[in-house]
Amino acid sequence: MDFFIEEAVVKKKRTLDEVIYYFSWIVIAVCGLYAVMVFSSLTRIIANGDWLALIPAVLAGAMAVWVYFYHDQLRMEYEYTFTNGSLDYARVFNNKRRKSLGSLNVRTVEAFGPVNGSAFKRYASMQGIRIDRWFLNREANLHYFYFQKAGNKRMIVLEPSDELIEAIRHFLPHGVYQE
Repeated sequence: MDFFIEEAVVKKKRTLDEVIYYFSWIVIAVCGLYAVMVFSSLTRIIANGDWLALIPAVLAGAMAVWVYFYHDQLRMEYEYTFTNGSLDYARVFNNKRRKSLGSLNVRTVEAFGPVNGSAFKRYASMQGIRIDRWFLNREANLHYFYFQKAGNKRMIVLEPSDELIEAIRHFLPHGVYQE
């Protein structure tokens, strides 16, 4: 029998992010429209020699493009997929784009447990460790994985459900789960 669990982690308090998301569309429209209007009168600007009028238009156009490409990050989710001891994690932007963050075989993990435990502090304070925080809600039941890959110490902090935690614990080697 295969173990398969898939879950998406969404931010619980999204009101401010939603307001900023919709405001970003206004910024894109206003800055883009301003840049197009200025550049449409480019021949008049060149004829008058008023090159300084182009600076705000270029900045507004650049801001519109930048906000357009990065505003989907306000609607970000994490997706965890657990299949027979292998955990895949990905970042999903606005339910459109998916960026795979990696995969982990839980049998190779050296430590796993809740973030509020004493073992987490011990591993997090190690010299030269890289900690990836792939969660959205700080008040959630956060758990960490500690492992070494290619000689580098790594720790991943996730926001798994209780069902996912139990499935992971089923595949962990003896003594790896630390309270």
